[in-house]
Amino acid sequence: MKKATLYFLACALVLSFSACSNYNEVMRTNDYDYKYEVAKQYLAEGQSNRAATLFQEVIAMLKGTDKGEESLFLLGMSHYQAQNYDAAASVFRKFYETYPKGYLVEEARFYAGKALYECTPEPKLDQSATYEAISEFQGFLDAYPESKLRESAQQMIFALQDKLVEKEYMSAKLYYDLGSYFGNCTNGGSNYQACIVTAENALKDYPFSNRREDFAILVLRAKFELARQSVEEKKEERYHNAIDEYYGFTNEYPESKYMGEAQKLFEQASPYVNDEEE
Repeated sequence: MKKATLYFLACALVLSFSACSNYNEVMRTNDYDYKYEVAKQYLAEGQSNRAATLFQEVIAMLKGTDKGEESLFLLGMSHYQAQNYDAAASVFRKFYETYPKGYLVEEARFYAGKALYECTPEPKLDQSATYEAISEFQGFLDAYPESKLRESAQQMIFALQDKLVEKEYMSAKLYYDLGSYFGNCTNGGSNYQACIVTAENALKDYPFSNRREDFAILVLRAKFELARQSVEEKKEERYHNAIDEYYGFTNEYPESKYMGEAQKLFEQASPYVNDEEE
């Protein structure tokens, strides 16, 4: 049993050394057509990093030939399959700038967006990369409105927008949760006002978001708290604003899961408004 194990281990080592030796030989050769074919084979076998290394070596030598366009595209695909998404996006952008009328340009523009899509962070982090990915996909859709990849690009845009919506919701919620912690609500700006502005902007920017109702209740809560913590001379006006928000909320979301909370806020606000009908 031990002899058999040692035999198979020795075979594995020989095969591994042979593969390494072959790769090293390919790296040393000046036959760029051969390197190119081997690189394609590595990519097909899933050895993406090796493929990328070889494609990187041959693209300069093959530029201007019938293989130059394909080699640059396959370099991008090698990086993409190796999950080197930043590098992939950079190569695909270089591709469609270098070969704006090439036969692979549509796919290159799509994969530039897709590579950026894979780099986008979770919602709580900075979303600059998300905006960049959306912009790249939008450029693709503008250039190829009838593309077979259009639906896939649109779905990824929707997913990216959901990240932006979640980021805005987390920001608005944070402002609300901070309340008067950083500042006095009776003097100028406050976290509640920041919550209102952030949530209202999100409602305008993302009118079809599934977070719309959540943003709306945040605005109502923040307006009520802003009124409650105001000096006496501002209470009536701000409670008026909160009550107006309540009516808008109940009209838009008559079956809201927040209706009980909204009704309680209305009942607490009503006594402060002289002309409010019972």
